[in-house]
Amino acid sequence: MDRRSFIRKAGTTGAGAVAASAALATPAIAQTNPKITWRMASSFPKSLDTIYGGAEVLSKMLSEATDGNFQIQVFAAGELVPGLQAADATSAGTVEAAHTVGYYYWGKDPTWALGADVPFALNARGRNAWQYHGGGIDLFNEFLDKQGLFGLPGGNTGTQMGGWFRKEINTLEDMKGLKMRIGGFAGKVVEKLGVVPQQLAGGDIYPALEKGTIDAAEWVGPYDDEKLGFQKVAPYYYYPGWWEGGPTVHFMFNKAKHEELPATYKSLLRTACQAADANMLQKYDHLNPTAVKSLVANGAQLRPFSQEILSACFDAANEVYAEMTASNADFKKIWDSIVAFRKDHYLWAQVAEYNFDTFMMIQQRSNKL
Repeated sequence: MDRRSFIRKAGTTGAGAVAASAALATPAIAQTNPKITWRMASSFPKSLDTIYGGAEVLSKMLSEATDGNFQIQVFAAGELVPGLQAADATSAGTVEAAHTVGYYYWGKDPTWALGADVPFALNARGRNAWQYHGGGIDLFNEFLDKQGLFGLPGGNTGTQMGGWFRKEINTLEDMKGLKMRIGGFAGKVVEKLGVVPQQLAGGDIYPALEKGTIDAAEWVGPYDDEKLGFQKVAPYYYYPGWWEGGPTVHFMFNKAKHEELPATYKSLLRTACQAADANMLQKYDHLNPTAVKSLVANGAQLRPFSQEILSACFDAANEVYAEMTASNADFKKIWDSIVAFRKDHYLWAQVAEYNFDTFMMIQQRSNKL
């Protein structure tokens, strides 16, 4: 065989090997990236671009990472099911996924709320540490498993504000008889102090405050609150929202559908959920400073809850927890874990972080930053 003939045959063999390799590789890729399209029911309207947008962030990441093979179509509250039925629809298999908050369903079982937030628990940083490294995700999923669901954290607002009040609240006496729009679990706590909790949808809060049907209302924080114009009818803006120190929004998936996913998609889904979770908190931290300055410029008067009020609410919350842990084993298991983690979290937080933040805040108030 001459040299030229050998080269021609070798080239042919090489091309064949490449073609064969490609033929073998293509089915493998197709098998690991099957085409899957899911529907996700959000509990939020599109106008809340921070919270609703968390689901869009997840959808975009999954599509980009799989060349469009794993698609999640996001539907705003009311488009497929009412916002407060998103988890129910996912559990039933009406949709494959939901973007919602556990405490929306606390009326069925208070354990739902522990996946999101409860009064005087953890701030956002502590909650994320407990969830991702303190066993929180697994503990909540033990509970969700009974509902036919699998959940992963999908956003956090950071510590929320204490709400809008038509009059100043200086003492515990001022809270008695106060009609306040406040979420379910916290409502059970403030009831012990004489507050009359009211359940109202976001769009109904402004007219109720304006007419005096209610005396106060909590919503989220400066960026979201500003859109609703509360400062025009209830100028006193209190802080902190002790009932939501670090509320987690969840992505919840139909358990059977999640189990059908290939391992690569499950891994990708977990990673994308964690990215969307972090992104929401970062976005709020970016937007809230500008919003609170704007609110104050337009009439909002910032007020801290007094230590008397905070202490009374803390004691009332502990009464509620004692009642719930005595009667609900699922609640007790998760709450005991949070309590143990909370103790060490705030032990450490007061050492370096607290002192650094406090010093920098003093510089800010002295106009040195």
